[in-house]
Amino acid sequence: MIADYIEQKPGVLGSKAVIKGKRVAVDLILEKIGAGESIEELLEAYPFLNNESILACISFGAVSLRNEILLDVE
Repeated sequence: MIADYIEQKPGVLGSKAVIKGKRVAVDLILEKIGAGESIEELLEAYPFLNNESILACISFGAVSLRNEILLDVE
């Protein structure tokens, strides 16, 4: 599912992971969700996205962190 919606290309937003065909970075979507925005609010703000692309961002974040060593953050 992730590969259907997320891509990274040299020269596109500094090679960040983005939603395919859009210049919307995955980290931006994750940051907005972390700040309390709902999927519905994101879809309203970015009408060219869909529910699946936002869920793919969340999945990408989870996969990216799966093998990371996290520091104690306060």
